[in-house]
Amino acid sequence: MTTAPGIWQPHDSEPAERREVSVPTGLGVTLEVSAAAELAWTVTELADGVAEVEITPDRPTVVRAAWRVPCVDVTAFWAADGGEHRGLPPFWRKPRTAALEKNAPVGCLVGAGDVAVCTYAVGEVVRPVRTRTGVVEETGDFGFWAEHDAAPGAGLVLRLDLSRRPFATTLADVAAWWRTRAEPVPDVPRVARMPAYSTWYAMQQHVDAAGVERQAGPAAALGCEMIIVDDGWHSDDRGRGYGYVGEWEPSAAAFPDISRHVARVRDEGPAYLLWYALPFVGRHTALWDRVQPYTLAYKEHMNAVIVDPRHPYVRELLAGHLSRAVQEWGMDGLKIDFIDQFAVDDPPAPGPEADCETVNEGVRRLLALLPRECLVELRQPYVSPGLWPYATMIRASDCPLSPAHNRQRTVDLRLIAGPLAVHADMLMWHPSESPERVAAQLVNVLFAVPQISVDLTAQTPEQTETLRFWLAFFREHADVLQHGDFQPARPDLGYPQVTASGGDQVITACYAPLPVEAPAAGTLWVANADASTEVLLRVRTPGTADATVFDCRGRTVSSGPVSLSPGLHPVTVPTGGLLRLDR
Repeated sequence: MTTAPGIWQPHDSEPAERREVSVPTGLGVTLEVSAAAELAWTVTELADGVAEVEITPDRPTVVRAAWRVPCVDVTAFWAADGGEHRGLPPFWRKPRTAALEKNAPVGCLVGAGDVAVCTYAVGEVVRPVRTRTGVVEETGDFGFWAEHDAAPGAGLVLRLDLSRRPFATTLADVAAWWRTRAEPVPDVPRVARMPAYSTWYAMQQHVDAAGVERQAGPAAALGCEMIIVDDGWHSDDRGRGYGYVGEWEPSAAAFPDISRHVARVRDEGPAYLLWYALPFVGRHTALWDRVQPYTLAYKEHMNAVIVDPRHPYVRELLAGHLSRAVQEWGMDGLKIDFIDQFAVDDPPAPGPEADCETVNEGVRRLLALLPRECLVELRQPYVSPGLWPYATMIRASDCPLSPAHNRQRTVDLRLIAGPLAVHADMLMWHPSESPERVAAQLVNVLFAVPQISVDLTAQTPEQTETLRFWLAFFREHADVLQHGDFQPARPDLGYPQVTASGGDQVITACYAPLPVEAPAAGTLWVANADASTEVLLRVRTPGTADATVFDCRGRTVSSGPVSLSPGLHPVTVPTGGLLRLDR
């Protein structure tokens, strides 16, 4: 048979005595499947243009499925770890790996009009899945392959969507599909979807009880319902390394009575979350010698080792530290950092005390030991749906003072986060920043949960008014913003416009001067983060409407009835401002 171009690259390790079969999917593409075993398969039609294919070997082996589609009218390739790069990669690039502790096995080839030319996902979300995607230079097709270790009764399960529906819709369906295949996921508490305050950019490692308590009241007054205390609470070291992490005792100088301190913060209203760099044990700790038989790697630049969760000793040690924060100190939750660091290349063979073969399974068992009643924040790039049962929220990776990156990363997360609340990276700004640009940062993360990380007691009255106005908008419209029909536009351009709708409410954020669709009825909100103050409304249904424009601080700029005829209608909305249109 003729295999898909590039199914094997010269530098790939091919399975010995591999067998190849063609699997028709009923979607106009044929899978070319390769494995060192006899193969059986089933194809299940899930919807028009959508199918699930399960390929099962008769013995344990690596199973690879490859396919291709014409690269016609294509604008971008979306991947869970794609970051800001939305171009079309070459097929010969290095394969990517997704596993429980890093990335997710999903991708989408996006075409003109933001339709999904081909969206794929793999059902395995704990063990490593390797994928290669890109332009096949010899043919002008876009090629795909996905592989992982499979066994009888646990084959390669692949979801293919060639329905040409909006790309965001197909990715939401992938998240729903994963959820049907996973263990039950607890409901996310309301507090996880409300604005939060973080100490990281505001205080860095110079955090102490008095400083946190000083922010608690102002944060609660602005509508922040949780405070996240980041690095610095556990040590007097301020060197930005990890040589002192692992013992997780509060600094006697900075937090002399942490339980009493937590109670004081909670009395102000916010829930309290505490940061942990989960995989690390630092060189300057008493634990250093004890964990040497149980390490995956030494990170010289971090001055710490990554411990091996395949060993019960390691899991009980780490889980005991984190559980203590909740059960003894009164924390409401945990900010768990650096799970992706468990994904080391070529991990050493586990020691004789290990009770599982893979690091992935060790991480899963470790997280399963954490208190189930507490809030848990995770972060890009550990975005696997295999982590959903152990988390309540997931945050965009660090991008200080970069609104565009924060927007792109939170939108990416929203597309595949399933039940989890999506949080923006912490928002910070220079003390002399204008209220308009502060508002623009907030609008850039309008469809996620904002985390504020500035000294709230040092803000100008104008900056404080801006925060109060926009955080109130987040809270009032959280249901539509976070649960409504979510349609980001133009991933190839970094999402210059994003819309969420629910009931009779439509909320659109503009990050570039693109026309905004005006609904025939209901309320349209347009948040303007662009430097251009001319918002173009595209009207298809004529009529009248009431229009109110607010500036970045919530002050009314204009208000009154407007007549809308079919076509484009410019409306002046200040940068960082908001338009309300009632039809």
